[in-house]
Amino acid sequence: MKPPVERGPSAPAPTVGVGAGAGEKRHPDLERAQGRRLQVLAAAECCFGRSGFHGASMAEISKAAGMSAGHIYNYFDSKDAIIAAFVQQNMERVSAIMLDLAQQDDPLRALVEKVDVNVRESLDPKIWALPLEIFAEAARNPAIAALLREADSRSRAQFRVILKEARRRRGLDMDDVLLDGRLETIIAMYQGLHVRALHHPQLDQGAVIAAFRLAFTALLLH
Repeated sequence: MKPPVERGPSAPAPTVGVGAGAGEKRHPDLERAQGRRLQVLAAAECCFGRSGFHGASMAEISKAAGMSAGHIYNYFDSKDAIIAAFVQQNMERVSAIMLDLAQQDDPLRALVEKVDVNVRESLDPKIWALPLEIFAEAARNPAIAALLREADSRSRAQFRVILKEARRRRGLDMDDVLLDGRLETIIAMYQGLHVRALHHPQLDQGAVIAAFRLAFTALLLH
């Protein structure tokens, strides 16, 4: 029930299947093709983590996925297409989380209560390594940046609807400027944890969780 955060396929949250998007190839045996795409994505995550986006070659990813060098192109035509699949996968994962959040009796209270789990998850290197690689590539690659912005826009719109309705039910202020400011702050707090974990891996997680809980109570319940 955490706001939108980019993650890779190894993340423990529920993952919705990756469909064939731009740069992905369509196959008549959809179930088998889906399994092979996920196999490639898992291999790509390992390779990007080890060699970086530009250091990892399609041949290296193919080998890690247990495929021949040319076979991977039956599923993705480039590394950009692989990143696009990661972005799509994350967008679908976030949509599932937003659906679950919307069904809670009190979504605002649920967000506060899940701070402990969500902060620890966001500080886990297995969670933040791939997003940082994708963010770095987006800073250089306009096509990847556009994909991230589109995904962020959709996720924010879903999250905003949930926050507004939950505040209405509690009789809290629903002013658009206030709502947008708090929504952006919540997302920024979680996304910023990735960078803090990289810069200061020994930070006191308990103290950060306590501060998050205090901030979220103020942002969400007042």
